[in-house]
Amino acid sequence: MHYEKSCGALVLRRDENDKKYILMIRHKAGGHRSFPKGHMERGETEYMTAVREVYEETAVQIRIDYDFRETVHYRPQPGVSKEVVYFLTETAQKEIRPREGEIAQVEWVPIEEAEASLTHENDKTVFRAAMKKLGLFPLVGI
Repeated sequence: MHYEKSCGALVLRRDENDKKYILMIRHKAGGHRSFPKGHMERGETEYMTAVREVYEETAVQIRIDYDFRETVHYRPQPGVSKEVVYFLTETAQKEIRPREGEIAQVEWVPIEEAEASLTHENDKTVFRAAMKKLGLFPLVGI
């Protein structure tokens, strides 16, 4: 069994009217929507990987400041076990740019549309856990 580990982040942004958005990417391969994440490199901590990958995939700079760490496990293909660690962060940065080549689209999705926008159940589970941490789940009156 081959083991892979990735780290990423759920990045929140509030506009001038306190409307909340979450950063999502759409992959060219398969077109599924998810949160920015990527493989750990030698010598990196989980935090370092998440910060680097969010920046590489979206051009958004983050600092992880929430006490939130959620892990999901799945098998992307036979013989491969993958662990993904997600952190929670906020940014004031509105400008986004997809990574050339692998990312089809980067978007700020209104928080109330986020769960329905996600493709995979693992991502929905992480999203719900993050919203609970923020006291926003269930998403009522947002």
